Amino acid sequence: MAQRPRAMRYARCTERALAAPMTANATHHDERDAAVDPASLTVSPTAPTHFAWLRTRMAMERTLLAWVRTSAALVGFGFTVVQFFERVGSFQGAHPALLPHAPRVFGLALMIVGTAGLALALVQHRALRKHLWGPAFLPVAGVSGLDRHLNPPLFVSVALLLASIWATAAVLVRLGT
Repeated sequence: MAQRPRAMRYARCTERALAAPMTANATHHDERDAAVDPASLTVSPTAPTHFAWLRTRMAMERTLLAWVRTSAALVGFGFTVVQFFERVGSFQGAHPALLPHAPRVFGLALMIVGTAGLALALVQHRALRKHLWGPAFLPVAGVSGLDRHLNPPLFVSVALLLASIWATAAVLVRLGT
């Protein structure tokens, strides 16, 4: 017998799931939506919680590095657009552009979006880092001293933020001329 296409199998499973009766635990507003008791959030320093803390820390750093890659691409591409179209106008036989400032504005917009995205990612990373290194999680962290403050992704992010602010300002100054 020939196997059904994946979409048909998925549709059949979805129909069965929708047809199943709703249980008391599946309601949208149950006791789990109520406020959480802070006493129930105590953290015990065991090996599984330590490794969970480490996974969370590494996930935060991976997320920050993903933002670094994205913003570097946006800022780099924006700067390239600006530089390329400035030089295209100086080629022999090049016709004057219909909208001469459009590439600059587009490139500048890409640079601003990349810079703002990285700045917001740094703010979010700082808040999550502050929470993760808070007093409730210090027994679980198992890391103390200098390692707590050394964070290469944070250093790279701040360096890229400063470079992208400088590049954006340089394009803005040239845009006025």
